[in-house]
Amino acid sequence: MNKLVKMLLTLGGATLALASCDQKPQEADFKYLIDEFADLKIIRYTIPGWDDLTLQQKEYVYHLSEAAKWGRDIYWDQNGSQNLQVRHAIEAIIKDYQGDRECKYFQDFIVYAKRVFFSNGIHHHYAEDKFFPECPKEYFQSLLSAVGADSEELLKVIYDPEYLKQRKSTDASGDIVALSAVNFYEGVTRDEVEKFYEAMMVPGDETPISYGLNSKVVKGADGIIREDVWKVGGLYGAAIEKIVAELEKAAAVAENDAQKEYISLLVDYYKTGDLKLWDEYNIHWLQDSLGTVDFVNGFVEDYNDPLARKGAWEALVNIKDHVASGRTVALSENAQWFEDHSPVDPRFKKKEVKGVSAKVINAVCLAGDCYPSTPIGINLPNADWIRKDYGSKSVTIANITHAYDYAANECEHSTLSEFAYDEAEIALAKKYLSVTDEVHTDLHECLGHGSGQLLPGTSPNAMGEFSSTLEETRADLFGLYYCADPKLVELSILPDTEAYKAQYSNYIRNGLMVQFSRVELGKQNTEAHMQNRKLIAEWCYEKGAAQNVIEKKIRDGKTYFVVNDYEALRGLFGDLLAEIQRIKSEGDYKAGKELVEKYAVDIDQDLHKEVLERYASLHLKPYGGFVNPDIVPVVKGGKVVDYKVEYTDDYLGQMMKYGEEYKAL
Repeated sequence: MNKLVKMLLTLGGATLALASCDQKPQEADFKYLIDEFADLKIIRYTIPGWDDLTLQQKEYVYHLSEAAKWGRDIYWDQNGSQNLQVRHAIEAIIKDYQGDRECKYFQDFIVYAKRVFFSNGIHHHYAEDKFFPECPKEYFQSLLSAVGADSEELLKVIYDPEYLKQRKSTDASGDIVALSAVNFYEGVTRDEVEKFYEAMMVPGDETPISYGLNSKVVKGADGIIREDVWKVGGLYGAAIEKIVAELEKAAAVAENDAQKEYISLLVDYYKTGDLKLWDEYNIHWLQDSLGTVDFVNGFVEDYNDPLARKGAWEALVNIKDHVASGRTVALSENAQWFEDHSPVDPRFKKKEVKGVSAKVINAVCLAGDCYPSTPIGINLPNADWIRKDYGSKSVTIANITHAYDYAANECEHSTLSEFAYDEAEIALAKKYLSVTDEVHTDLHECLGHGSGQLLPGTSPNAMGEFSSTLEETRADLFGLYYCADPKLVELSILPDTEAYKAQYSNYIRNGLMVQFSRVELGKQNTEAHMQNRKLIAEWCYEKGAAQNVIEKKIRDGKTYFVVNDYEALRGLFGDLLAEIQRIKSEGDYKAGKELVEKYAVDIDQDLHKEVLERYASLHLKPYGGFVNPDIVPVVKGGKVVDYKVEYTDDYLGQMMKYGEEYKAL
């Protein structure tokens, strides 16, 4: 179940740049926004504090980053069994094609290639649906033939709209396992998979392992269902061996013994596939709050699995922003107060909040499920029993958020001017939205995901395919509810008691309307974070209708949603938080399913058409992602004396470089 915020709060520039520190390198002409195509923009991020690291810390970061890059092929294959074949063919064309590269069809091919690289496969990174080249099939076939990669099967994978239709199926009428293109299952049905894992569960086990997190479920020719485990000597073994080798190099130069210990546990887990070692690693990892350098590396989030069991491979290497972390430290130190004053039933509250730590970080390397599209905040580990007994670690990724803001400033227009109702609403956003975005993310990650508890006997997998949406809803509601609490002003986290109103107005505006600029007309709302925002906004709009808490206004043929009563809206957020927590704590699958299906999925088509037209007039891209800086060893006299950071402005070049240098599968 996710604890990673995969929401981009800067929908094409909706969030204004009010960054707290100067992130820019010395070059006056440094550009954050370096490429745009289809519905995507590519951004560079910088690494504040790099020069403050010791040589040992830089070497530690370097090897952790190399370990991250070696896992890239794993994530591609997890997203679909044909993805690596498609990527290799695309790479061959880009590298070796000798024909006309200036014609429109080849340029259409290049756009498709960039989209495939961005999505780590042939399906949209957010919307799940397969996307297609704009150049004709016959032309694509000629490109394949020119580089010796001609394949009817490959053309079917790329062009057939019914074949491998969705990465993760959203077809409620069919078997979501059989209909999903993800490479987590082979020859099995949903019912077979669920029975397979139910048989593993130990009744009354209060420390259950995350069954199925690191494996593919396969039915053999003999009819026997088994797991192919992702480990050294197993599935993905060649890539994992490379990861392990770099982790071992990193451990040799780690900052402290605690880091060396949990890296050793992670290596043992990768070598054996033993999920008990994964739990042990997570417990040790979350307790390390001393180091400046930190990382995530493993099979972590289950968003891409239709049954919310399989962990997508991801990695993130980062360094702590010691100054900016004061805000998150204040929240974590008061975690018990927030838990005690939560509007949920006392039965579902933690009587003793343990081990909550939080910090602000700057990313150094993104990989797998974090690249190019990346989170802005993280809260891990995901196992509920570990969170209850040991706590969790939360981070807000400052340089990613700031890079979005800087890139937005390089664009001419803002969604705020188009979708906010009046100048007062715009002024409120300009004054407070940037800071409240960061605080909401802090609350979501640091406290929201770590709040509450399951009742004894409730399975952590009880919510099934709705678990990710409901968990994100729960964490967002926790953050929204407390954004308006005077406690945040008391702790000097927010400047005054008016600031939260900017967050409330923006959240409703986005959840009911603006975010659908990302969805193709006629399609349903399928991504978990977008579903979460729609569920919250739609539910509050409906429940507050009698008191006109949120008002729908039409002016000059344009629709707006305006918050009339902020206090009442906070009350609605609290009511829904109480219900979502009850659903999770009791494992009420039916109630969770009803909430998602009623409020989170279907989009009003007239409003959707209007949003798309208004957004198109701004000439903005609704999705953003990143290229990594390059960490380059500086060698003198045959010895590494430093590691320097180089900032590429070549998105396609980085993708080709990674494909050549980190090809493992």
